[in-house]
Formats: sequence, C-alpha cells, structure tokens
Amino acid sequence: MLEQLFGSKTRVKLLHIFFQSPERPFYVRELARLAESQLNAVRRELGNLQKVGLIMPVVVEGEDVPENTGTGRSKYFKLDPSCLLYTELKSLLFKAQILYERELIEILKTKAGKLKMLLFTGCFTDAKNAETDVLLVGEIRPQLVSKLITDFEKKISKTLRYTIMTEKEFRDRKEIGDKFLYSIFESKHVMVVDELKQFV
Repeated sequence: MLEQLFGSKTRVKLLHIFFQSPERPFYVRELARLAESQLNAVRRELGNLQKVGLIMPVVVEGEDVPENTGTGRSKYFKLDPSCLLYTELKSLLFKAQILYERELIEILKTKAGKLKMLLFTGCFTDAKNAETDVLLVGEIRPQLVSKLITDFEKKISKTLRYTIMTEKEFRDRKEIGDKFLYSIFESKHVMVVDELKQFV
C-alpha cells in the first residue's frame, strides 16, 4: 500500500526501520541489510529523506556504536524529530501497520489451517516480557504460516516470533502450568480466534 503512495519499496522499508527506533542512529550497510535492499538503492533513498529534512547525519563515537552494527568511521543517520513531516509520517506508518496486521489476521484465519486459537501479543501489544508475538493453536500448516509471516515481516521491516501448538499440546501444557503459556496470557494480548474457552 505505502509503496504505491511513496513510489519506492526501499523508502518505505527505511521509514519503518527509522520510526521503530527513532532515537537510534543507523549506518548505511546496516540499513541495507535490515531493509534487504541494495546498497546503492539505500544510499539514494537516504539522500531523498535527507533532502526533505526527515533524517540527519550524526557522528557516533566508537564507544557509542550500537552492538553488532558498525564502527566509529561508518556514516550514521537518524530521524530528525524537528522535521515538519515527522508527526504526520509517524501517524501514517502506524495506520499502515494496523492495516497490515488486519491483512495478516484475515489471511491466517483463512489459510493457516483449522485454527482453534489465534492470539497476538509481544510487539503487537507492546508486551515486552512476552516470549512470542503470535500464538496459533490447532491443525496448522507450518510451512504456509512461515511464508505468511515472512511476507508480513518484509512489509513492516520487523522480525516476528510465532509459536504453533496442536490442541493436545496446548491442553497438556496448560494442565501442567506451563510457564511459557501462562506468560503469554499474563501479558497484554489480543485474542483473535478462541474456540478453546473451556481450556483458558
């Protein structure tokens, strides 16, 4: 959707990356890796974003370099919150992510298999202590779910953690007081499909 609006997949991916960590500086090769885009395309789009004042180059001292990113000699960029477009773009990206999430929900409900439960937590609800982002219970098609999740990750430039269980495994783990399972329900979550009410 946003690709049609902005005319560039790489630009949209970069915007998602920057707005997910608005205080953090990123170096060019790291952005190319995160966006899964060619270095030249990333450099071109960084130039476009810099021209409109949305991002700015920053100097990062060696000891301040984020772990596993680059070196103090790398060229870093970060969002400029003083840009007039900052608030509007942040809102637009947030709304786009909601639409993507709705698409993911519908496609999982119709194609993932015989769902008994579909639950969203973690990055979807800002539940930082949750050990997964999506829980699927039922007769699930794991290879198809993997592809659907991967496609969604590309749209939002974020990695998702998902957990698949059979109904029997869910029952057994709940019965023994499984910590992983209970941590999910104790965290902020959104229940999308729930045909196991008698077990929850």
